[in-house]
Order: sequence, then structure tokens, then C-alpha cells
Amino acid sequence: MESTVRNPSPDSPHPLPDLRPPAAAVARLLDGVADGQLGEPTPCPDYTVRGLLGHLTGLSAAFRDAALKNLGSTTDTPPASALPVLDDDWRTVLPEHLGELATAWAAPEAWEGTTRAGGITLPAQVAGQIALNELVVHGWDLARATGQPYSLPEASLRVAYELLASAGPDDPLRGTNFGPPVPVAPDAPLLDRVVAVSGRAPDWTAH
Repeated sequence: MESTVRNPSPDSPHPLPDLRPPAAAVARLLDGVADGQLGEPTPCPDYTVRGLLGHLTGLSAAFRDAALKNLGSTTDTPPASALPVLDDDWRTVLPEHLGELATAWAAPEAWEGTTRAGGITLPAQVAGQIALNELVVHGWDLARATGQPYSLPEASLRVAYELLASAGPDDPLRGTNFGPPVPVAPDAPLLDRVVAVSGRAPDWTAH
């Protein structure tokens, strides 16, 4: 299925978002995930911590390959086709994938032309924004579920907020595991507004 999303305007304030800060933020959380927390719930109703880590592993590989235009099984599999599986070596593999993802999207050519992600053909600029948004929101999910602090540069949060706020409920821009926006004060911190527009309550707790 072809995506209906449009290429961002050349005048966009975020023509080439930087995926390195959100990728590094997610990677920093991994040492704080205890084995005993893998079965704990997360703000994604369908995912435990284990499932969320599996999703992050899969999406980081998929969007890495989307940036490289290395199209195949990683880029062509819809994310909702099956629950993610977390392999035993995730503590090594996931940080590697996150680093490769960030490096791949740091290349200007990654943002050119079209690519595929989640089985959808779409402009590469849009794929890069979706990848950043997935890292921002699912990083918050992981931090909340495991009781860790989480912060990101305003530039990363702004890209995620603008992407989510501009997309309808069924728009592929919203990615997977994103629900209807949750009301939040207009002067709430930007991270809270990103979380709310993704369908999560900023004050979510596991218990």
C-alpha cells in the first residue's frame, strides 16, 4: 500500500532531524532495565517491557535499513503482523542497532527519494521523522515502565510533536501503538505534550 503522506515542505524548520539524541537516550536506559522488570506493563497496552524492547530492536533495524535503502524483510514487515520477540542477546544487539540507526540517518542521502518501512512506501524524509518519533515516544514508554528519568533536546521533541499533531488517527505517520490524543494543558512541558498527543497519559505509572 502506498502512503498518502506528503514530503515535508523545503521550508520546514526541521528538514534534517538528528536521530542521534533520541537513539542515545534510549540506549542509556538499557542498563537500568532489570531482568525482573521484563514482564512489567508499559504505557503501550499490548507490550510488556520485554515486548517493548523487542519492538525497539525491530524498529531500529527496520529504519536503519530504510535509511540505507536496503529494502527487504526488515522494511517490508508490518509492525502489527505479530508481537515482537526479544532475543536473549538484546543487551548487545539493541544498542548496536540504535547506533547504526543514528549513523544511517546522519547521512544526507538517507533523506533523499523514497524508501520503505513497515511495508509502506513513503518519502525518505517522512520515514526519518517517523523513526525519530518512534524513538522519542517508545523511549518515554521504557523510562516510565522501568522508573528511570528521561529527557531529550527540544529539537527532537518538536519534530515528534509536529509529526503527531499533524496526523489523523489512521495516518501511517502516527506509527504503531499510538492512540487518540489525551487532553493536557496547553502550557504543559513539551515532553508531556508529545506523550499526550501520542495517546498516553503523561502521569502514567505501572502500579
